[in-house]
Amino acid sequence: MTYKEKYNLWLDSKYIDESAKDELRNIKDEKEIEDRFYKELEFGTGGLRGVIGIGSNRMNIYTVGKATQGLADYLHRHYSGEISVSIAHDSRIMSREFSETTAAVLCANGIKTYLFDSLRPTPMLSFTVRHFGSKAGVVVTASHNPKQYNGYKVYNEDGNQFTDEGAEEIFSCIQALKNFSDIKTMDLEEAKSKGLLNIIGEEVDKVYIDKVKELTIRKDLVKDYAKDLKIIYTPIHGSGNIPVRRALKELGYESLAVVKEQELPDGNFPTAPYPNPEQPSVFNIALEMAKTIGPDVIFGTDPDCDRIGVVAKDGSGEYRVLTGNQTGVLLSHYIISSLKDINKLPSNGAIIKTIVTSEMATKIAEDYGVKLIDVLTGFKYIGEKIKEFEKTGSNTYLFGFEESYGCLAGTFVRDKDAVIGAVLICEMALYYKKKGMNLYDALNSLYEKYGFYKETLVSKELTGKEGQEKIKKAIEHLRHSQIEAVNNIKIIKKFDYKLRIEKDIVNNIESEIKLPVSNVLKFILEDGSWFVVRPSGTEPKMKIYMAVVGKSLDDADKKSRQFSEAIMSIIDEATK
Repeated sequence: MTYKEKYNLWLDSKYIDESAKDELRNIKDEKEIEDRFYKELEFGTGGLRGVIGIGSNRMNIYTVGKATQGLADYLHRHYSGEISVSIAHDSRIMSREFSETTAAVLCANGIKTYLFDSLRPTPMLSFTVRHFGSKAGVVVTASHNPKQYNGYKVYNEDGNQFTDEGAEEIFSCIQALKNFSDIKTMDLEEAKSKGLLNIIGEEVDKVYIDKVKELTIRKDLVKDYAKDLKIIYTPIHGSGNIPVRRALKELGYESLAVVKEQELPDGNFPTAPYPNPEQPSVFNIALEMAKTIGPDVIFGTDPDCDRIGVVAKDGSGEYRVLTGNQTGVLLSHYIISSLKDINKLPSNGAIIKTIVTSEMATKIAEDYGVKLIDVLTGFKYIGEKIKEFEKTGSNTYLFGFEESYGCLAGTFVRDKDAVIGAVLICEMALYYKKKGMNLYDALNSLYEKYGFYKETLVSKELTGKEGQEKIKKAIEHLRHSQIEAVNNIKIIKKFDYKLRIEKDIVNNIESEIKLPVSNVLKFILEDGSWFVVRPSGTEPKMKIYMAVVGKSLDDADKKSRQFSEAIMSIIDEATK
């Protein structure tokens, strides 16, 4: 079916309301019509994500309804008896409507639903699935994307995002739905009266917050001195405001100032067009407050509160936004060293990170005799490893993190969790404060011991149908290219995660990569630098990760600039 035929199908359907049809009729640009209908909004391991609007390639109640019917069919295929699904949403435009649409479709399919009474962080949805023994979970969020986006993440019964096999089967169930009439729905009041729709709130919040507080390692330190730590926090108009503040308050952190302009939920993100703690600009207002308050630590959480960004004062007195790698490395070291200090470091402890995350964590783990495990990009693969540990007893999970500002301690959640992150970051900042150090001092001490690691990420945006084709062609070009060196430094290893081949170029030896298939390439150079190229799973972007190791901070900065210029020249040529 052509995009125009699909467009007319929506206009002619009795299941599409008139306001939606008016939106379609008012589109004058043919390219816009094509972009809205040239494909279905794809369902992958990250669920759905797209621009809000009417069309098959947009986020709306019809695409959400269709995805939910596919999920219901998948669940009935795999489970019998009573099936339940937990549902949450963040502060984005249409998030409540999409979560209620999800509940209405599931209830119409005889599936019991637990829907939060208002917005909640994504990690709380992961927890809730496990708390109620649900067979799946849905959270409506587009994480840190700009305001025009929304999304729909699906979790399995472990509270983990579906990985490849499960996501593909759900997608096949969605694709099997050919007509809007195949999508069942039910009035929410009727669903309540039948016991199918259950509104949840404080009873779940309390259990979750109590578990978060239990993750404190140096309990006496926090109990005695939490009141001394000065904190500035911004929820960036999202769902973290209440749970983050509640957890910290109950632990005794009394000196916490919230950025008022960014405190309340607002899907338009008026002070942060790109509401991502990776963007230093989201901290501008907090940094103005810092001139008066003089905080020990500043941090912010993204709209669905699964990512956390930290700001610390450097040696010159300036506040700097730490990268996700830097925060993850600090936390890895703090958790491992603290557990060792109190004689609670297990002999089979393990840290998990992704293949695009700093190798500095590997050095730290080696130093403490802790296993470091690499997984594919995506926190779902970290969650999958936690389950494996529980099943086999092979390792004890200590901590997991990824460069994109996500981390997790504990196992009662199976996704990155910025509420947990906030609690551990405050404890760590408090520990170093009592030693006369701040987090930047602590980071420098780790650099001096383990090496000056510097990582860079460039996201090359290539939108629309043409952009997606360019990304595919560029990665194929790099897959088959014979790049031997970068800046006269030899490439010694190439990892092709799609073909699952690791090639030792020096010795001309190939071996199997024992990870799921993914369209990712990684190149390692003889000086320890590396770069990775992959398509974004949630945005119209090609992501290029680059890393170097220097002899000093200045040396690492210089090497990073030169390396990045060389790599981006290769990428620009491949995407022409």
